Amino acid sequence: MAKELSRGDRVSWSTSQGRTQGTVEEKRTKDFQFAGQHFTASEDEPAYIVTLEKSGAKAAHRGSALRRLKS
Repeated sequence: MAKELSRGDRVSWSTSQGRTQGTVEEKRTKDFQFAGQHFTASEDEPAYIVTLEKSGAKAAHRGSALRRLKS
């Protein structure tokens, strides 16, 4: 991830089914629980909550796994 992501940025990431897209909703910089899983986050390696475009579901991902999409 070259630059910080912001709320509203469109991003994509790899899944076992291929690439998927979503919109950044929130940045997390401290460890947290999401959907029953523990996520590690810091100022240097933030995590993001994203809303999937296809289903509207929310997911958490490390910033390094996300790629910003061009507008």
